[in-house]
Amino acid sequence: MSLERTRNFSIIAHIDHGKTTLSDRLLEHTQTITEREQQDQLLDGMDLERERGITIKSHPVTMNYVAKDGLTYKLNLLDTPGHVDFSYEVSRSLAACEGAILIVDAAQGVEAQTVANLHLANAQNLTIVPVVNKIDLPNADLPMAHRMLEDILAIPAEDAVPASAKMGIGIEEILEAVVTRVPSPKVIGGDDGLLRASVFDSLYDSFRGVISYVRMFSGTLKRGTSIRMMSTGKIYDVKEVGVFTPKMTKRDVLESGDVGYLIANMKSAAEVKIGDTATESQRPAPEPLAGFKEIQPMVFAGIYPVSTDDFEQLKLAVGKLQINDAAFQFTSESSAALGFGFRCGFLGLLHMEIILERLRREFNMDIISTYPGVIYEVTKTDGSDLEVDNPTFLPDASQIEEIREPMVKAFILVPNDYIGEMMQLTMEKRGTLINTETLDDTRVMLTVRLPLNEILVDFNDKLKSATKGYGSMDYEHDGYEPAKLVKMDVLINAEPVDAFSSIVHTTKAQSRGRALCAKLKEVIPVQMFKVPIQASIGANIIARETINAMRKNVTAKCYGGDISRKRKLLEKQKKGKEKMKMFGKVNIPQEAFIKVLKSGD
Repeated sequence: MSLERTRNFSIIAHIDHGKTTLSDRLLEHTQTITEREQQDQLLDGMDLERERGITIKSHPVTMNYVAKDGLTYKLNLLDTPGHVDFSYEVSRSLAACEGAILIVDAAQGVEAQTVANLHLANAQNLTIVPVVNKIDLPNADLPMAHRMLEDILAIPAEDAVPASAKMGIGIEEILEAVVTRVPSPKVIGGDDGLLRASVFDSLYDSFRGVISYVRMFSGTLKRGTSIRMMSTGKIYDVKEVGVFTPKMTKRDVLESGDVGYLIANMKSAAEVKIGDTATESQRPAPEPLAGFKEIQPMVFAGIYPVSTDDFEQLKLAVGKLQINDAAFQFTSESSAALGFGFRCGFLGLLHMEIILERLRREFNMDIISTYPGVIYEVTKTDGSDLEVDNPTFLPDASQIEEIREPMVKAFILVPNDYIGEMMQLTMEKRGTLINTETLDDTRVMLTVRLPLNEILVDFNDKLKSATKGYGSMDYEHDGYEPAKLVKMDVLINAEPVDAFSSIVHTTKAQSRGRALCAKLKEVIPVQMFKVPIQASIGANIIARETINAMRKNVTAKCYGGDISRKRKLLEKQKKGKEKMKMFGKVNIPQEAFIKVLKSGD
């Protein structure tokens, strides 16, 4: 099919605005899938995606559509995630497109992630096809949605296609809008005929090795082509090429403008780099395609196997996950309490939760994760700088000149009634309000600057609770700022336990220390001697709990008689306990770590 009749487009939206349902309807309308294959959330391949109703990975699919002008068009759709943690996944998909369908919920209007995704699409100069979805809902408000499109996104309301993906309304109009408004792909490099294919995603198959998802920008690619990956310089022979319909379907050749996959003799996960350019080894392109920016993890946590025998298995599992998820990074580390494991970097807390769940489900791993943290910049008294992502590596307080913590600029959309609750939540989290913008009669957008560490664990949950589910948030990294931070250690029987160490703000150290000690008191089993649990900053103890000793009633055999007999027995027992405390070690069971680290704060 000619390049003029090819269209590459993505669907972008805030989480839960009907993106996946619309892609299902498009597949049905173009008869890409048969009635037997029909099911809800067809492009969401993971069980996790179906259960949570969210898209985690982008999924390409090729459809053939007969338009009203009688011509058949090849439409390449790249479904994208909607959650803020996966905006990198969105930017990669958009780099392979010329247009994007922007969905706005007719009942909820424009949300924080809608604005963020539109900025990503505009940065790639994509043609936007606005769609107002869920018009069949009783509380749908089309004039409000149109007004928000014009006021917030600066998109003319008359361009918007009214639709209901659930009821199948407006699907034909959306496809026609894609055909007429989205431009056909441009060939890079003119007529030089050189192969340029951009790798925008990949996955690992235990039988076929690495499968790379590619967007063809020029030239042709077929079985037997000898290709070179431009970032690594390695040469491979192509074994198979094809497209997604949505299953992988073998094709003889991929041409310029196509979106598909290639399987070459790549054996290991590390051989493919997302954003790399594939070109012919005999006639290489002069320079690689403009790749997308390297993603930087924002959140760090340690992942350890519950049984130390499973370390090698965990190593293989995280390696395979990394190829499927370029934003996930890991390095080996060891802990005195938890043994050998990995220090892992994630884009955000949902990303971390998804990775842990995938390790448990897809690889049957029994794992435990430490408390999530961020990267701090430390200037030492000798003038040297270092980055610290693990509290264990924080230098002694006497050597630290300054600690800087990562900040984020958060854009929070809330109904007017909940501004007070949001201001209170922001102050609790050490944030400062930069700007308040009234969007319409009912909603405002607050621009808030706060430390990344504060929004890690429960900020989104508290935001949803405070606004009864109506609030939404998007954030971007906003540099570093000096802060009064200290390392808090937890001592059990005067021995520091590195798994519970954390870097906290001085104003929150005491409450965090108390909460942690109280939790540990609940989960550590009773010993034969008293066990003190202490939270300390340097030499200062800021919180303490004591687990009382298991005690035998040694005076039970004394019936009457002189009190001194009983006293003598109790003194003897006391000396024994003192001696035991000197030599005794407290073995903290694995379940205690799991309970404390899972319970968060």
